[in-house]
Amino acid sequence: MISGFKTVLLLSFLLCPAYSVAQIVAPTAEQMIEQLKAPRTRGLRNLSVEATVPRTASDSIAVTSADAPMPLVAGPEKPSLSLLIQFDFNSARVRPENQQALANLSQALLSQELAHSNFLIEGHTDAKGHSDQNQKLSQLRANAVSDFLKKWGVADVRLVATGKGASELANTSDPFAPENRRVRIVNLD
Repeated sequence: MISGFKTVLLLSFLLCPAYSVAQIVAPTAEQMIEQLKAPRTRGLRNLSVEATVPRTASDSIAVTSADAPMPLVAGPEKPSLSLLIQFDFNSARVRPENQQALANLSQALLSQELAHSNFLIEGHTDAKGHSDQNQKLSQLRANAVSDFLKKWGVADVRLVATGKGASELANTSDPFAPENRRVRIVNLD
């Protein structure tokens, strides 16, 4: 296992019906906690040294299905992770194969390390379809993930769901790529 990863792209979209649920790698709650923890600072003779998030894909790791590697994106300023959550076409219903990853996410958000943090849940779509429809669909999908987390015990006041549509593509070279359809979790604290 590679430790110290900064950006994790999780749960690859199943690209064809022949893929089985067993091929999806669900990250552990511990991996998610490490990814979402606020950067630590330490004092050194009146100097403050802050942990930084990588700015290159070479500093990142992807956790995907074995046959569907995904390009990596540069890390954001706040601790975050992107989950590639499967939804049925034009639907906001979370598919069963994603429920373990979301259960692990809820466990991470309820952990002692993250219990006092608030989180932004961003829904993203690819560029297929009309921008207004993508915006609405991304909001519905962010709400669906937020609702799932609430059912698993994460307090409503700690979560903010927002739809981004196709405005912030993970793969700008292919606006229709499956990795653009994702939910991003951002630690707001």
